[in-house]
Amino acid sequence: MLTVAEAQSRVHDLVASAKRAGADAADALYVCNESTAVSVRLGALEDVERSEGETIGLRLFVGRRSASVSSSDLSSHALDTLVERAVAMAREAPEDAYAGLAPEDRLASGPGPDVDGDDGAEVSPQALRARAEQAEEAARAVAGVTNSEGASASAGRTIIALATSHGFAGGYATSGHGCSASVIAGEGASMQRDYAYRSSRHLADLEGSEAIGRRAGERAVARLDPVKIGSGTMPILFDPRVGSSMLGHLAGAITGSSIARRTSFLLDALETEVFARGISIIDDPHRVRGLGSKPFDGEGLPTARRVLIEDGVLTGWLLDSASARQLGLQPTGNAQRGIGGPPGAGTTNFYMAPGALSPAELMADVKRGLYVTELIGHGVNGVTGDYSRGAAGFLIEDGKIGPAVAEITIAGNLKEMFRAIVPADDLKFERAMDVPTLRIDGMTVAGA
Repeated sequence: MLTVAEAQSRVHDLVASAKRAGADAADALYVCNESTAVSVRLGALEDVERSEGETIGLRLFVGRRSASVSSSDLSSHALDTLVERAVAMAREAPEDAYAGLAPEDRLASGPGPDVDGDDGAEVSPQALRARAEQAEEAARAVAGVTNSEGASASAGRTIIALATSHGFAGGYATSGHGCSASVIAGEGASMQRDYAYRSSRHLADLEGSEAIGRRAGERAVARLDPVKIGSGTMPILFDPRVGSSMLGHLAGAITGSSIARRTSFLLDALETEVFARGISIIDDPHRVRGLGSKPFDGEGLPTARRVLIEDGVLTGWLLDSASARQLGLQPTGNAQRGIGGPPGAGTTNFYMAPGALSPAELMADVKRGLYVTELIGHGVNGVTGDYSRGAAGFLIEDGKIGPAVAEITIAGNLKEMFRAIVPADDLKFERAMDVPTLRIDGMTVAGA
């Protein structure tokens, strides 16, 4: 694994080589990932995985024609061949009026914000095995747990460097730590499974493995003996671990490519009320130790905190340079990319601000409803906003959570669902997309 400085030097040299070979413009991205993961099941070691790989990608332009190539061989000969191949490909590619690097006058400069994304910790396989074993033991100790699908612990580090031919060069490192457990409760046809998982940038921020395992066991046991419910329209509360999917649907609908292709159910919603008044949804790439934090985006533009939903109103799109040109706008610093292909747009640390009521208060007036803890399938139409997904969770009766329910379908339309969302006050930053408990009234439930 190269250091950040070495990675920056490597992409800078590759861009310079592309220019010498005839490219009018170019950018290069280096990504190196190293990780170790240990899995156990029923107290025995099941798997130890160690991976380390580095890849460099080159995107270059000959006029309005472009090509993208990548290589995991970083030798001088391999990179020279990479450049030759890319130039030849670009000269045969169709022209794209919107292709090109990010605007030069908008590039990030200086060191950028310190998001403290790398703790520098070296975690041994023995320590990872101990963490996984502790998680599984805690899960299996919960009364009612009868089997285990296993537990795992992981640690890794990523180095990223980006250079462009018009003046940007930057790089950063991130670390990552995780722990999970998945267990089964009950016997025979009545068995139920559930899991718990946590991840963090710094090892010191990772929740204790015993707490993770215990939560997995308690979740599995709570799902035993699900009841059948009839179909109807009722309020639904979404647990935060599944409610965050609402932000995923929003992000997909406001990316520049969806708007430019006119394939979004929010196509004409800019500067209108999409959510109820009082709702705020923020993308914060500078959160210290955030899972999605980064000092610059995939095109070398500075990242910035954005309130994309302010008091219920949609304030802007998520734009990379190409989609911004198509829409006659400016890129927003939300470009994301992999080694191959052009950038797209996306979010970093995306969250909904909390409301004023506790989850208990939020459900206090629900005579009959559902508390959803699992969503199944992908029945969402991004063009119309129609929503239909399998679900499982718990019945709410007279303001209290009751027995488990399973094999149900919940349906609605995201336009109406967004306007009906009421957030609780229990927001926690645990993922790259975070919401508090959410309540949505008027959804259709198809039961037994």
